[in-house]
Amino acid sequence: MNRYELTIILDTSLEDSDRSAVLDKVTALITAKGGEVEKVDTTWGKRRLAYAINYKTEGWYVLVTFQAPTDLPREIERQLRINENVLRYMTVRVLEKKSKVKPKPVPVRVAPAEAPKAEAVEAAAEAVAAEAEAAVEAAEPAAEAVEAAAEAIEAAVEAPAAE
Repeated sequence: MNRYELTIILDTSLEDSDRSAVLDKVTALITAKGGEVEKVDTTWGKRRLAYAINYKTEGWYVLVTFQAPTDLPREIERQLRINENVLRYMTVRVLEKKSKVKPKPVPVRVAPAEAPKAEAVEAAAEAVAAEAEAAVEAAEPAAEAVEAAAEAIEAAVEAPAAE
């Protein structure tokens, strides 16, 4: 069974007994067809309409909340369409919202840097500096060999030009 909200606007010229008779007829239809009336809210009362309906500018608002099979709202609307005292009606199926919102993560506070961590960082920096020096020393013989090769090429290029 689905959950529905039925809003009915009744004619204001009706007496209280006639108004309650229309509402009793609607609730009796719901219960007779296997539905269950949850609430009949008449607190909205008499209100001004946004536009005139059948030359009437005011209506009596009623909200009926009920659970029913899927074919029942059509039958209720058919009965309300026949009734001359009903100015307008609207049936809406109420959907149950299923929340998929995740809760916000709780921020975690990080403890301030401790002395052993600072010492470990300094030791790592010294190790990297030592490796860099070793790489430079290993590259010096290669650099000298490249310079010697460049001098030999220059000498070879200048020798044929001198002849």
